[in-house]
Amino acid sequence: MRTRDATLVIYALPAFPLAALALPLFVIVPTFYSEVMGLPVAAVGGVLFAIRLIDAASDPIFGWLADRWNAFGGRRRGFFLASIPLTACAAFMLFWPPQTAGLGYLVLWGGLLSLGFTWSSLPYTAWGAELSNDYVERTRIAAFREGSTLLGTLTAISLPFVVGSTVTVGVEGLKTIAVLVALLLPITGLAAFVFVPEPVNRSIRDVNIVQSLLLMTRNRAFLRLIAAFLLNGFANAVPATLFLYFVSDRLGAPDWRGPFLLLYFACAVLGVPLAVKAARRWSKHRAWSGAMLATCSIFAVSGFLGDGDLIAFGAICVCTGLLLGFDLVLPPSMQADVIDNDTAVSGSQRSGMYFAAWALATKLSLAAALGVTFPMLSLLGFDPAQDRSSPDALKGLSMLYAWAPIVPKLAAIGLMWGFPIDRVAQRELIGRI
Repeated sequence: MRTRDATLVIYALPAFPLAALALPLFVIVPTFYSEVMGLPVAAVGGVLFAIRLIDAASDPIFGWLADRWNAFGGRRRGFFLASIPLTACAAFMLFWPPQTAGLGYLVLWGGLLSLGFTWSSLPYTAWGAELSNDYVERTRIAAFREGSTLLGTLTAISLPFVVGSTVTVGVEGLKTIAVLVALLLPITGLAAFVFVPEPVNRSIRDVNIVQSLLLMTRNRAFLRLIAAFLLNGFANAVPATLFLYFVSDRLGAPDWRGPFLLLYFACAVLGVPLAVKAARRWSKHRAWSGAMLATCSIFAVSGFLGDGDLIAFGAICVCTGLLLGFDLVLPPSMQADVIDNDTAVSGSQRSGMYFAAWALATKLSLAAALGVTFPMLSLLGFDPAQDRSSPDALKGLSMLYAWAPIVPKLAAIGLMWGFPIDRVAQRELIGRI
C-alpha cells in the first residue's frame, strides 16, 4: 500500500536537524574545541576517540532497547520521542559552550550528545523500515528520509559561508546550528510522533540480546548486504577523508573546497529520485550495483586530474553526487527486506538491532578509512603542512583519492549483483510472516 506523501514528509522532517547535528559533531567540534576554546589538541583527540568507542558500544544496547520498549507511544514513536530532550539539549550545550569550558565540559556534553544521537537515530530508522511491508514503497520511504538528511547536511555546510569564514564568525555559525537543532528537533520530532502511525509489531515471540545476535549471524542475506555496505562505505570514506587535500593541493584550488562540497551534496539530493526510479524499473540490488560500477568509472578518471582542472572536477562532483543518492537510499531499503528474512525465521521483528549493526558498520568503515589513508599519505611523502608537496607525493594523493576506492566497490558489486531478495522473494517472506 502506498503511503501518503504528506505522511512521508512529516516522517522525514526530523532527519533534517539530525543531519545538521551530525556534521558538526564529527567534523567541526574537534577543530573548534582545540583552536577556538584553546584545549590541547592531543587531549581533544583522546576525548573524542574515547567518546567514539563508547558510542560504538552503545549501538547494540540502544538497538535492543528500541525493540523492547513497551511504554508510552509505542516502541518506535515513543522511544524516539523519549530521546529528543537529551539529544537537543546536549547539542545546544556542546555547540554553544561557555568561555570557561574545559575538557570536562567536552567529555560530559560530547558523551551525552553521542549517546543521544544514537538513541534518536536507531528507533527513527527502524520506524521507517516498518512503515510499509511493500518492496517498492520502502524505497520511497528511505528516499524521503535521506533527501531530508541531505538537506540538513547542506544547511550545516552552508551556514559558515552564509555568516562568514573567519574563526570568530565560524563560532557564530556553530551557535546558529546549536539553535537550529535545539528548536527544530523537538518540533519535527513531536510532529512525526503525532501524525505518523506506529508500525505494526509483527513479532510473535521475544528473544534475548544473545539469541538476537546469534540469529543475525545466521541471516545470510543480511551478512551479505552488510558486508557490501561496509566495503562501499569504506570506499566512499577514503575520498571523503582526502577531499579537502585533493582540491587544495592536487587541483591547487583551496578556495573551491566549499563550493565543490556544496555542489556534490546538492547533486546527491537530485540523485534520490533517480534511485527510486531505477529501483522501480530494475531491482534495488541491481540498481545499486549499477550505480557503484558507474562511480568506479568516474573515480578512475579523477586520478588523472591536476592543477587547474576545475571544470572537469566539477563535472565529477555532479556525477558522483547524483550516484551518492543511490548509496543513501537503496541499502536502507534493502535492510528492511533482510529484516523480513529474519522475522520469517525467528518470529521476532527486531529492526532496532539490525539498524544498530548498520550504524556500527558505518562507524567501522569511517574508522578504517582514517586508519588507512593517513598512514598511506605519510608513506607517500604527502605533508599538508608544507606549502607545496613534491610531484610524487601529489601523484600518490591522486592514486589514493581516485583509485583506492575502486577495489572495495568492485567487491561490493560482486556481493550484491546476485543478491537473493528481490521483489518476488520479498513478497514470499511477507506471506510467511
